[in-house]
Amino acid sequence: MEILKTRHLTKIYGKGTNQVTAVDGVSLSVEQGEFVAIVGSSGSGKSTLLHMLGGVDRPTSGSVMIQDEDIYRMNDDRLAIFRRRQVGLIYQFYNLIPVLNVAENMALPCELDGRKPDIDYLRELAETLGLSKRLKHLPNELSGGQQQRTAIGRALITRPAILLADEPTGNLDSKTSDEIVALLKMSNRKYKQTIVMITHNLEIAKQADRVLVIEDGRIVNRETEQCRMVNQKQQRTEPAPEGELRNWNQEGR
Repeated sequence: MEILKTRHLTKIYGKGTNQVTAVDGVSLSVEQGEFVAIVGSSGSGKSTLLHMLGGVDRPTSGSVMIQDEDIYRMNDDRLAIFRRRQVGLIYQFYNLIPVLNVAENMALPCELDGRKPDIDYLRELAETLGLSKRLKHLPNELSGGQQQRTAIGRALITRPAILLADEPTGNLDSKTSDEIVALLKMSNRKYKQTIVMITHNLEIAKQADRVLVIEDGRIVNRETEQCRMVNQKQQRTEPAPEGELRNWNQEGR
């Protein structure tokens, strides 16, 4: 079942001779429970595309459908509520509130929505993310990987329809990057979470179920044979999620 669909999505900045087309007529669809990576170089339009998919930046033209709702037919207030409840966002630089501890940062989307967080679910997420012993720590007391795990927990706390990750490993070393992508894959499996991730790193992108390439604001409609072969190999050799979690929790990174 399609959970996300765009039609002729376009974003133009400026006017006249200063006009720049950042995203140019993108049409794509994502199935429920799918993990899709969109890979492109700097300036290719991938971040602009992701922001429009998440209801953060209105398009110049075209449509974005999430759960059969055309989100840009909503007014700003209704769109803000929809985005808060149905879209989880993960950014490269974490965007944690420095005066809030891990538990409070994770619970923030619920608090902003005037709802109490599901404490049992928050604890389950913390356990899954290897943060159970750090719930009372402030962001400046965490490693980069722990901060990004907190951001993942914050994005998942509302059980969103779709999780959007904007270069989630761009500020991390290679080892921690692998762990973060493994956590995203695990949330995709464990919670059947639909994920769209953008990255400039093809090796990171290959971890997804499907890879789309964006060039000059347009989706190049291809998934390389190499990506397919890598994904098939990973499916054969990938360790059990429980083993991954034990390693993360024991190391406490």
